[in-house]
Amino acid sequence: MTDIIWPAPVILTDTAVTLAPLTQDHAVDLTLAAADGDLWRLWYTMIPHPDQVSAEIDRRLGLQAKGTMLPFAILTPEGRAVGMTTYMNIDAGNRRLEIGSTWYAQSVQRGPMNTQAKCLLLGHAFETLGCNAVEFRTHFMNHQSRAAIERLGAKLDGVLRSHMVMADGSLRDTCVYSILAHEWPAVRNNLTWKLERPRG
Repeated sequence: MTDIIWPAPVILTDTAVTLAPLTQDHAVDLTLAAADGDLWRLWYTMIPHPDQVSAEIDRRLGLQAKGTMLPFAILTPEGRAVGMTTYMNIDAGNRRLEIGSTWYAQSVQRGPMNTQAKCLLLGHAFETLGCNAVEFRTHFMNHQSRAAIERLGAKLDGVLRSHMVMADGSLRDTCVYSILAHEWPAVRNNLTWKLERPRG
């Protein structure tokens, strides 16, 4: 008898974005995406240097093989990879996971892509996988990320102080947010409204 993989690889699609299982076939596009805006220079994030994108794909696929991560390539409607995201810190027994290790090329930020991607990931987590809770974690100093997580409707559970050592040797205070299963319908309605409202 084989173990059931939870969560199993899946393709999730909306009008502005497709989330596809990450492979080395995405490496060329993702190398260009990482260079778009020099995102790897942001000290409070962990975005790979363009030269390290292939190694980062291998790292994520290695965690997938261990059952602790399900990595996705973020694709435009034309099929170009412009970022990465994951289900991570997977706890199948407690039906919990984190949506994280997410980054986008600068040129596609501040559009509908991220909101649609989060809707797809949250919807799949709660409606298909039956998650009890979905977490988001970010650096205390990453105000853009914190604001984006709070706009989703996630609530701050707390701050893990001196939680991680960053690449530059500094210590990261990690903000932990979550959305619970019973909160998902209201969060979904809010995200749908954000996507459908007229933009002036």
